[in-house]
Amino acid sequence: MTEGHATDLDDLRVVADYQFGAGAGDALFPADADIELSRSRSGRPRQVYVEGDRVTSYGTDGRFTLGVAGGRRLYDDLDGDAYVVRVGDESVPFVRDGKNAFAKFVTDADPAVRSGDEVCVVGPDGDLLGVGRAELSADAMLDFQTGMAVRVREGADEE
Repeated sequence: MTEGHATDLDDLRVVADYQFGAGAGDALFPADADIELSRSRSGRPRQVYVEGDRVTSYGTDGRFTLGVAGGRRLYDDLDGDAYVVRVGDESVPFVRDGKNAFAKFVTDADPAVRSGDEVCVVGPDGDLLGVGRAELSADAMLDFQTGMAVRVREGADEE
């Protein structure tokens, strides 16, 4: 690992801790893992791969978008249900297939989730179903009976 690469990873860990909470940087980008960065033409980190799996993309807005591997790392390594939206049984096959999660099927959500946040969508049995962007706040997801709760970017295969 080159020094510039190490500095980029330290910076990315700080951003992850800010966006997802303390410990997220180490969960997403562990020090002992094989980490590869793809870069934009300007040299800025763009995609982050850990052990060959895309964990995150680093947007021009300075925020991460999660890949399923990143969602799994966050969900497994962070305490509690940080950035988790839970859905009922009827949504499981759809979210796994990459289809959006609707408010009427949300059974629980991390109270800190705001519209625009990256979230992990989890089924009733605790399996990660997919990752995406919250379209509603946690309160709205639980209150509304219509509307999209999470725009799912990528569905997860069964574990």
